[in-house]
Amino acid sequence: MYPKRTLADWLDDRVVYRNLAPADPALPSLQDVWQDIGLEAYRIPRKTEPAYAAAVYHFLQAAQAARGAPPLRNLLFIGDTFMNDGTAARNLASHLPLGGFIGADQLGQPEQVKVEGQLMVANRWARLADFRAWAEGEGLVCDERAAVLVDIDKTFIGARGRNDQVIDAARVAAVRLTVEESLGGDFDEQGFGAIYDELKQQSYHTFTADNQDYLAYICLMVTGGVFLADELWADLKAGHLTGFTQFITLCDARRERMSAGLASAHREVTANVRRGDPTPFKSFRYREYFTTVGRMDCLPDNAPEAELMASEILITAQVGQVVQQMSELGALSFGISDKPDEASLPPPAHAQAGGQPLHRVRMKVV
Repeated sequence: MYPKRTLADWLDDRVVYRNLAPADPALPSLQDVWQDIGLEAYRIPRKTEPAYAAAVYHFLQAAQAARGAPPLRNLLFIGDTFMNDGTAARNLASHLPLGGFIGADQLGQPEQVKVEGQLMVANRWARLADFRAWAEGEGLVCDERAAVLVDIDKTFIGARGRNDQVIDAARVAAVRLTVEESLGGDFDEQGFGAIYDELKQQSYHTFTADNQDYLAYICLMVTGGVFLADELWADLKAGHLTGFTQFITLCDARRERMSAGLASAHREVTANVRRGDPTPFKSFRYREYFTTVGRMDCLPDNAPEAELMASEILITAQVGQVVQQMSELGALSFGISDKPDEASLPPPAHAQAGGQPLHRVRMKVV
C-alpha cells in the first residue's frame, strides 16, 4: 500500500551525522576543514554553533563542485525545531541567502503559518507544499545554483508531531537494553523508567546537558545503586549537583559499589569524556543503531496507517515530494543529522554482513 524507499534515493551519500564526516568519501570532512572554519583546535561543534554552519557550508560547496555545477547562490532549508534547526538556518544565512521551513504537526491547534525573518513556520507538514513558492517570492530561485538542506531526524523521517515518538522509543529501548545488560539480574525496570522519565525533562538540562549519553549513564549508575535515587533528587534540589563531570567524579569515588558491568561502562564513559568526545557512551549508541533499524519497515505492508505512525519509523511523504521537485529543478540535495555516527552507521562486522547506514535502510513513505 505504501512505496518503500531509502533517503539515499533523494540524497545519495550527501549526508552528515553528528561527527560531520560526509558519508560520501569524495567530500571533505570536519577533519579537513576545522581550521578553515575558525576552530582553534579540532572539535565537533553542536548544531546551533556558527562553526557547525560554516562546516556544512563547506560540504555544500564541495558537493556542488563535485557535480560540476557553478558555486551555490542560495539555500533552502527544511527542519522541525525553531530553536535548533532555526538557529542553524540563521547561522547558514551568514554564508548564503536562505529561506527555511520549520514544520510540525500540531493537530490540536488551528492551522497556522507565520513568517519569522528567513523562516516559514507552520504547524502542519502539509503546508510544506507552499514553501517553494514562498521562497521564490523572496527571490530564492530553485535551480542548479540552489541547494536544499534537509534535517533528517523528525523531519525527513519520523516527522515531529506525527511519527517522532518512534525515534524516541528506539533510543529509550537502547538505554534500557544497556542498563539491563550491565546490571544482569539486578535490573529494576520500573525504577529505571521512573528515573529516566524524570531526568529527560527540560528542567534537568543544566545537569544532563540534554545529552542522551549522559542521561543513559546517570540512569545506569542510579539504577545500579552506585548513586542512590533519593540522594540524587536531594542533591539536585539543593543545587549540589551542577553538571555531568561532577557526577562522574562522584561515581568514580564509589567504584567499590560497581559490578563488573557497571565498572566497564564507567571506564568507557569516563575515558571518552576526558577526550572531549560528545558521544561518550558508545556501547549505548551502538545498541541504538539496531533498535532504530529494527523499527524501519518492520510491520506488514497492509498495516493500518495509525499503527504505522505509532510503531514504525517512516519517511515523511511531504518532505520527499518537495525535495524531489527541487532536485528536478536542478537543486543540490543534502541531509544533516545530529544523531551520533555510532547510532547511525552499522558496526564494522555488521557492515561486512550487509548492514547499511540509516540513510540507506528501506522505509515506508507515508
